[in-house]
Amino acid sequence: MASAYTLAVEHLFADPNLSRAAVYKTEGAAPAQVRVIARRADQVMDFGDTRIQTGNLAFDIPVSQIGQPVGGDIIELEDEAFVVQGEPVRDQERLVWTLDVRPA
Repeated sequence: MASAYTLAVEHLFADPNLSRAAVYKTEGAAPAQVRVIARRADQVMDFGDTRIQTGNLAFDIPVSQIGQPVGGDIIELEDEAFVVQGEPVRDQERLVWTLDVRPA
């Protein structure tokens, strides 16, 4: 039987008000249809005596929909493509990947 957390994640990503359909492409595998939740969080970085605020784009994707993501993988969302950069991170329950991306 699936845990309450697993069921909650499945329902969140099935909700068309929260998530969107995308295509995940990784080298050596067929493209996969996935559901993503896009987040554009501001990030504040220190640079010497200056603080810089930058926009940051990340996608949340259920672990059940993709294997181990790696830098360079592509996420196509509508008519835009994004490249995975940095180290993918899973949530505490290990059910959702958070992928830092940049426009392709």
